[in-house]
Amino acid sequence: MSAGAFILNAPTLEQIHAARENVRGIAVRTPLIALPARSGEREIWLKLENLQPIGSFKIRGGANALALAPSDALAKGVWTASAGNMAQAVAWCARLEGVPCSVVVPDRAPRAKLDAIERLGGRCIVVPFDRWWQVLVERRFDGLDGHFVHPVSDPAVIAGNGTVGLEILEDLPDAAAVLVPYGGGGLSCGIAAALTATGSGVPTFACEVDVAAPLAASLRAGSAQRIEHRTSFVDGIGGSAVLAEMWPLASELLAGTCVVSVDEVAAAIRALVMRARVVAEGAGAAALAAAFAGRDATTIGGAQLPLPEGPLVCVVSGGNLDPAKLAAILEERPL
Repeated sequence: MSAGAFILNAPTLEQIHAARENVRGIAVRTPLIALPARSGEREIWLKLENLQPIGSFKIRGGANALALAPSDALAKGVWTASAGNMAQAVAWCARLEGVPCSVVVPDRAPRAKLDAIERLGGRCIVVPFDRWWQVLVERRFDGLDGHFVHPVSDPAVIAGNGTVGLEILEDLPDAAAVLVPYGGGGLSCGIAAALTATGSGVPTFACEVDVAAPLAASLRAGSAQRIEHRTSFVDGIGGSAVLAEMWPLASELLAGTCVVSVDEVAAAIRALVMRARVVAEGAGAAALAAAFAGRDATTIGGAQLPLPEGPLVCVVSGGNLDPAKLAAILEERPL
């Protein structure tokens, strides 16, 4: 099925609550903790999805997708296309189901994530980045015919991600805004869908890194855009385009996107380690980097919107950072 033929709707509150039951016992209810504040700093809370069994929020969407998959499709195995975290989620859940798992991965995926996929029983098929992106767009790969779990624009995945939003509202109903890393939009749109469906009025802001910020470019243009992107250690976010089927959701549900630099992400990783004893991967620290930067968010048409006053929730989406990179970041050495 091509992206142009794929119609994607935001999950309903009923679907998100059902997803919560489907992931129970597989994903954990992660804590929301206050970042120890320094004088003059605003109130920041951390939603620690790095504490999931695979070190990433992706376990929520992966578990819900397999729970809703037809049994005859699962019998042929499952597969996904992922740089690492969704691959681990699908491999983890496939192992629980006793079915084989294959993963199409880009050739720039970190070795640590590939090793983790294989430890969980997943078979890695490494392809050039552009070919990998094509799989995300076309939703097919020759030779793989089991149940496909799209890492971003799968309705079951987005509903599973929405469970993060339910937990945030229960723990901090007076949050001023929720900041979420933006890779393909599955997490940010899932959280925003949950917040919108509950009628809370808490806005969701995406967070991107400046070497690869397709959502910011798309919001300025008013349509899904493809960009030239540069590789950095922030490998969990920063694609080359906004997927066409995600654009309607992202432009409707998200309040805007905050763009930060790679250096600001590295500084946020250091702050998480030193002040909260939390290890985050690059994508996982992007929301905190945005909260620290405090700059305006880009909204539809390119308008700028300041973050609301009051407590900010930063979603720490994952903690799968290569130890050598973590050491270099902590020592402020080049990456």
